[in-house]
Amino acid sequence: MVSELTIATIVTLLVTASFPFYLYGAWIMIDAEAVTWSVLVHHLEYIVPGLLLNTIPVVFWMIPRTVDQVSGLLVVHAFFGLQAYAMLVVALTGIVRIFQVKYAHDVYANPDVDVELDALHENMPGWRRRLRVGVFGYVLFWIVAYLIGIFRYVLRYQIF
Repeated sequence: MVSELTIATIVTLLVTASFPFYLYGAWIMIDAEAVTWSVLVHHLEYIVPGLLLNTIPVVFWMIPRTVDQVSGLLVVHAFFGLQAYAMLVVALTGIVRIFQVKYAHDVYANPDVDVELDALHENMPGWRRRLRVGVFGYVLFWIVAYLIGIFRYVLRYQIF
């Protein structure tokens, strides 16, 4: 049987491995002059694996074990982790609307440098702000939850 330390280490490595995917996925969007369909798909090729590397361990290993490990540090860790996912939902509510409008105006297939995104729909500035706040919040809360998780890992398994 595999020890709890081994599983905890694998989970820690999987969650740690998700961060470079997030960073590179973000870089793809920041570096793009225009977000075409291929840029969007390339971005998602990194963001989705990052989310999976993080979410699968949370759902299948961390959450089921919380009742047995209730402590103040666990509560703080879970709080920031939940805040990260809440901010992801905020970002997704912006992304979905932006995608719908850009798709309806065929901006992905024919990116026109002269088209101002905010001119495509009256609510576009709000959706873009929601996307930015959600992504920034997700990353900020994810980092805090991650650092607390590493601290819990070191304390629980007395690594140092």
